[in-house]
Amino acid sequence: MTALSNRRSRALLAAVGLGVGGYAFAVAVVLVAGLVLAAAGVPVLDSPSLLIGLSVVMGQGVGFGLFALLYLRRTERGLSYVKARVPTLRDLGWTVGGFVVFYSGLVAVSVLLSSLGIQSAQNEITQIGEQDPTVFLILIPLSLLLIGPGEELLYRAVVQERLREAYGRWVAIAVASLIFALVHVFSLQGGAGGKLAYLAILFVLSPILGAAYEYTRNLVVPAVIHGLFNAVQFALAYLTMTGQMPGT
Repeated sequence: MTALSNRRSRALLAAVGLGVGGYAFAVAVVLVAGLVLAAAGVPVLDSPSLLIGLSVVMGQGVGFGLFALLYLRRTERGLSYVKARVPTLRDLGWTVGGFVVFYSGLVAVSVLLSSLGIQSAQNEITQIGEQDPTVFLILIPLSLLLIGPGEELLYRAVVQERLREAYGRWVAIAVASLIFALVHVFSLQGGAGGKLAYLAILFVLSPILGAAYEYTRNLVVPAVIHGLFNAVQFALAYLTMTGQMPGT
């Protein structure tokens, strides 16, 4: 095996390990936090809002972020490995454009799947929100503050960057997007066909986030695009569930 092949193999194994390991670590953090709260008499399982808040704060926020930072420290890459700064006007342009393309892509793929008679699976968060629509209101600010930044820190600033070192930008964007999509299978509810459809949507859209990070070299850009997209989705879900959406 050549030095290049060996370096690429290590990078791929590290990327997969980071993607899957980050999710497992986040689940463990949420479970520990839940057990601590339950032991203290806090009825976590009886409150959908509290359950979602705990999952997002301790999972996407603390779990993903901490796992990424532990990897950077363990490998002596340090915080300088993460490219982040105050956005410039160019960054803002990428953010607005990226959000428009991302959301338009969702609409286009959803219409295509619908025309084929394929129904996408649901994320378990959506199902909990259907029981208590207030959950969606809680998730709107958390999307921008924790979900977007936490997931992008791990999957773009660390996983994608690790792949970029060995494969270059385009392969890194594609493989990181695939890993990002696949780890979401653990949080889906529904049949195999619906899950495949959901993962396909993520895989098609994720390269937009990867390209935004690659071409701006600023984690803030994909984090805001991701967070803003989720926030809009949760706002629409709240309006739909409460009958405030026009046409419902």
